[in-house]
Amino acid sequence: MARSSRVDADHQTAALNELAQVSDARRIIIARGLRSFAYGMLAVVLGVWLAREGFSPVTIGALVTISLLGDFAGTYLIGLRADSWGRRRTLAALALLMGLTGLAVGFLTSYPALALVAFVGTLGASASETAPFLPIEQAILPQISAPAQRTRVFARYNFVASLAGALGALAAGLPDLLARAGAPLLLGFRALFVIYALAALTVLALALSLSPAVEPESRPARAECTRARFLPRLPQSSGVVYRLAGLFSLDALAGGLIVQSLLALYFHQRFGASLGALAALFFGANLLSALSFLAAPMLARRFGLLNTMVFTHLPSSLLLALIPLAPTFPIAATLLLARQMLSQMDVPTRQAYTMELVAPEERAAAASVTSLARSAGSATSPVLSGLLLQGPLLALGLPLALAGGVKAGYDLALWRLFRHVPLRSSS
Repeated sequence: MARSSRVDADHQTAALNELAQVSDARRIIIARGLRSFAYGMLAVVLGVWLAREGFSPVTIGALVTISLLGDFAGTYLIGLRADSWGRRRTLAALALLMGLTGLAVGFLTSYPALALVAFVGTLGASASETAPFLPIEQAILPQISAPAQRTRVFARYNFVASLAGALGALAAGLPDLLARAGAPLLLGFRALFVIYALAALTVLALALSLSPAVEPESRPARAECTRARFLPRLPQSSGVVYRLAGLFSLDALAGGLIVQSLLALYFHQRFGASLGALAALFFGANLLSALSFLAAPMLARRFGLLNTMVFTHLPSSLLLALIPLAPTFPIAATLLLARQMLSQMDVPTRQAYTMELVAPEERAAAASVTSLARSAGSATSPVLSGLLLQGPLLALGLPLALAGGVKAGYDLALWRLFRHVPLRSSS
């Protein structure tokens, strides 16, 4: 009888733990969606807002670079210390920084002050998240998900983010709508930055409500943290992870040339697209990206994670390189939308693929190293993009052509280097 009671108690505890894990996954996905809504909104409006304030494309590109360098530094620090600090506490602190960043960017006009805020805070200028939230969440999700469900969970995680980013891009048209109603344009812009801060505060509340199940099964000892001072430790899979990190950094380098704030600035200055038109365009682009996430798990089951990554991303890279040849805004917009149907299918498959290549105890470190590599790659190129969007160079659209070519090279290199590398478990 006592044994039966213990068994029932164990079953009840297991059921409660499973419910807590499901609830944690939902909170993480909702938090990612709120951040993506804020980033999608700010990425459309940031370049136009700063240009309106008198900043040149090269100074705007430099500010984006500074922001991404800050994300790189934050990702590096988080990769080393998040597990010892506590994942919930770290996520909450990052959310608070995000909210303060939104308010500061909306109400400061001094470039040195903006640069400091961009480095220390979370600006989200690229729409696709580069902030230090990601390695923490990508380590939590496989920990609270069954192996057979991981690709689907990552797809849902990215689908919600992309859909929310689309709605955020649509919300970026708010200043135009308020201006038509007779409100000052400045009021509309600043309202967006306040909404950004409110979204961050909601993310903070969600982080604090996560259960202890999201924390690492065993916290690193202080001595272990000291040994891992420079890079997260990967005793079993360092070769594979660092090869992946190098390739991901190359892809992100190309992505940094076309972060959404600079892409919106390109369409605004090259074709004279209004803020309302840009909001509609990037709403459509992000919506198509969101829908593509639904197809990614099905394609991955049918063709494999690596095949899905490469053979959806390669044609999207070629479409990107064609955009500068478009003579009108509608044609350029159509090419961008066609690209977005394919360009993000590699994201959940890339995340799941990385987690399947490494041992479970090294997932947090692997996510940190690859996120760090992407942050480093993307941080170096926006200032170059801003330089190439000035004066007569604007009409050439060189950032888009260069990004498309580099991304195509990344796809081919990834396929060549990893097509024979076995996974640790089936996805």
